[in-house]
Amino acid sequence: MEEEWVIIASFSDEVRCQMAVDILEGADIDAVVIDRRDSMYKIGELDLFVHRDFVIVAKQTLKEIIS
Repeated sequence: MEEEWVIIASFSDEVRCQMAVDILEGADIDAVVIDRRDSMYKIGELDLFVHRDFVIVAKQTLKEIIS
């Protein structure tokens, strides 16, 4: 996964992260979220990954959310 998938955004808010995933899926772009938060306190980041072939399109699609 490390070579094929690229992180395009990090979120501390789970709702905003899920919105981003839903928007990408609506645009036929597969997205993967890796939860790097502490399991007890939910402190940390949710990292959003897309396939390297879709990085530019995904960032343009999410321009308003990730800015």
